[in-house]
Amino acid sequence: MAVSVGEPILLIDPSQNYRPDYKDVEEYRIYNNNQDDEMQKMIYETYRQMHSKQSVDFVRDRMSHWTQFNTIELPIMEALDKLNNFVDESDPDISLPNLVHAFQTAEDIRKAHPDLDWFHLTGLIHDLGKVMAIYGEPQWAVVGDTFPVGCAYGDSNVYKELFDENPDAKNPKYNTKYGMYAKNCGLDQVLMSWGHDEYMYRVLKNHKTCTLPEEALYMIRFHSFYPWHKGGDYYHLCSHKDLKMLDWIREFNKFDLYSKSPELPDIKTLIPYYQSLIDKYIPGIVKF
Repeated sequence: MAVSVGEPILLIDPSQNYRPDYKDVEEYRIYNNNQDDEMQKMIYETYRQMHSKQSVDFVRDRMSHWTQFNTIELPIMEALDKLNNFVDESDPDISLPNLVHAFQTAEDIRKAHPDLDWFHLTGLIHDLGKVMAIYGEPQWAVVGDTFPVGCAYGDSNVYKELFDENPDAKNPKYNTKYGMYAKNCGLDQVLMSWGHDEYMYRVLKNHKTCTLPEEALYMIRFHSFYPWHKGGDYYHLCSHKDLKMLDWIREFNKFDLYSKSPELPDIKTLIPYYQSLIDKYIPGIVKF
C-alpha cells in the first residue's frame, strides 16, 4: 500500500545564499587546518572529536543503542523531510541542507542510469541515516569519512594525526595492521566507525519489506569509506565479494560527490516519482 505524505518537504528560496561556488573536480574534498577559515575550522573540529573518540567500545555502545530501532517510526519520505534543515559539518564542498544533496545525487544517477530505478532510490536515501543527528547524536558520530576501528589506521584517512588521541591507538589488541581481524575476513566482519552509513544499512535490513538489491545496501553501508574506495587502504581486510562490489561503490561515489553544485532540483515536482520507488522498494512505516 502506498504511504501518503503531507505537503512536502522543502522549497528553497533561490534568492537566499544557499548556493556554493562552482568547482572543478580537483577542488572537491579539500581539507586543511586553516584556523582563519571558519568552514575548515569547523570540519577540523568535527574530525578531531571523531578520531579521538570513535573507539571499539564507543562503536559497540552506539551500535547497541541505535539498533534497538525505537527512536521514531516514519515512512521514508517523511524521514527525508527531517534533513531539510540539516547541514553536514564535515563537508567542505557544500553547505546546502542535506535534503537538497539527496535529490541532486538521485537525479544525477537517474540521468546516467535511467533503467536502474533502485539505483535512483539509493541515491535519494544514502544519507538518511543522518537523522541520528536530529535525535541527539553529535555530528562527529554521524557524518564524515568512515574507517575500521580495532586495527591500525590507514594512511589516507583525513587528518590521520588526530587518531593519536584515540585510546585504541595505544592498545596492542587494536593498533596493529590486522588488529582484531583476520586477513581478508571481509568488510561485513569489520567494525566500522559509527555513522550514518552503518546505521541506515541496519535500518533497511531491519525493515522486512525492503527489497533493494545487495548492491544498493552495499553502497549505503560503505559510501563514506573513502580511505578504502578512494585512498586504497584496508585491502588486506577485503574479501572477494568486497572487491567485486568496489566498482559499484565507485560508480555511486561519482554522483554522491560531484552532484554537489549550485543547481537546485525542483523537489516538489520530483516527489511523485521517488514516492513510487519508495512504495516499490521500501514500503510502509520504517523503524529508526
